[in-house]
Amino acid sequence: MENINVLRQALPFIQRFKNKIFVIKIGGEALDNEEALENLIEDIALLHLVGIRIVLVHGGGKQTTETAKALGIETKFVGGRRVTNEETIDVLKMILAGKLNVELLSMLKRKGVRATSVSGVAAGIIEAKKRPPRTVPGGGDEPIDFGQVGDIVRIDTSFIQLMLDSNYVPVLSPLGSDEQGNVLNINADVVASRIASELRAEKLLLLTGAPGVMVDLNDPTTLISRMNIAEIKQAIADGFIQGGMIPKLEESVRCLENGCERVHILSALEPHQLLLEVFTESGCGTMLVP
Repeated sequence: MENINVLRQALPFIQRFKNKIFVIKIGGEALDNEEALENLIEDIALLHLVGIRIVLVHGGGKQTTETAKALGIETKFVGGRRVTNEETIDVLKMILAGKLNVELLSMLKRKGVRATSVSGVAAGIIEAKKRPPRTVPGGGDEPIDFGQVGDIVRIDTSFIQLMLDSNYVPVLSPLGSDEQGNVLNINADVVASRIASELRAEKLLLLTGAPGVMVDLNDPTTLISRMNIAEIKQAIADGFIQGGMIPKLEESVRCLENGCERVHILSALEPHQLLLEVFTESGCGTMLVP
């Protein structure tokens, strides 16, 4: 009886979101936690099986950092953004477009989902240019050279759309290339945001190590359940948003300003937060609106 009641509650949302596009981004926090990742893959499989069209974008910064360290390669971050040299690009190819992507495909296959691997380099999905030195929030007053890091010039989602139309789940690693074919590292939140905008996605869901946006990072009771664009910009200006949450919120604003209906920042570590957000009125995490 309990399962029937749950299904009845979820049915209106299933009907509402059937054939809609959700872009889901998962980061290193989940990828490094076997139990959390298994729960997330189950949730993503369920969303796909009830007719929601999923594009899965994954990061892997933590795994890249650990592999780089094992290889004796120094990792540097400024304002929550990775500085990428030639050695680090090779590690990113190996981890993002290789090991992590294949593992996600394998997990989805075990759940009965047809998924396919793709990087932003494939089919010209992400054309980028090397980022010139610039100042960034949280990075001080001096311009920062981020090395082989790319800024997106153009997104071509025709190949992704073809995969969605064929009932595949594209699993996208956040690498792009410039006009000469040089591979560039791109922030996974940025990739997810731009893909969601270009596809006019119903939702962009960012799965993180935190339960959402909090006033005090050490106190989950300070979670902000809803923010609009003006409030996000003010929070960044006031300085209580720090580190990796800055680019998440900056890209969320851009996503909302360019056609995406809702952005959600949710915990990747608490079980079934994804389903609670999609299939309940109360939701969870932080919902960002225009």
